Amino acid sequence: MTMSKTDIYFYKFLVNNQVFYKSKYTYALVNIKPLVPGHVLVVPYRTEIKRFADLTAEESQDYMQTLQLVHKFIIHVYKADSLNIAIQDGPEAGQSIPHLHTHLIPRYALDGFGDGIYEKLEKLDMFDTLTDFFQRREAFKEGGKFEKVADEDRKPRSQDEMLAEANWLKTELAKYQQP
Repeated sequence: MTMSKTDIYFYKFLVNNQVFYKSKYTYALVNIKPLVPGHVLVVPYRTEIKRFADLTAEESQDYMQTLQLVHKFIIHVYKADSLNIAIQDGPEAGQSIPHLHTHLIPRYALDGFGDGIYEKLEKLDMFDTLTDFFQRREAFKEGGKFEKVADEDRKPRSQDEMLAEANWLKTELAKYQQP
């Protein structure tokens, strides 16, 4: 399959201009209605794959490798502290498009460290790492949840906006992947 000559569909929607990464069986694209900047999707090419269990073994391996690459890249390029990775696997789980897709959503700590984080890194040990993790978890519990945004308030972006973001991400990903 020559991907450069093939249209790419997310379910029945043509998404060529939204795609910023392609592998053998999987692609990554920008979201038409992102929750936050950097909210992207990873999707298998085959539109008949509705659920995670529908992937072949080879597709599954490629899908996971793509998720891991895009995960690391989104954290890098958006300077995120954490990332939500979500699959709504079936309509009862909230899946709104009958084509398997995984949401990658950058998240940020509200720790107030500023440049003090560098001092913390210099003194890094397992105790500090665990302490930081638990402090961040508590901060999340106290107010780091996603602000509830009604779907009607999340306006779809224009094709030009999504193309611009996809092109920027392609460029940044090429830089990121250079040795």
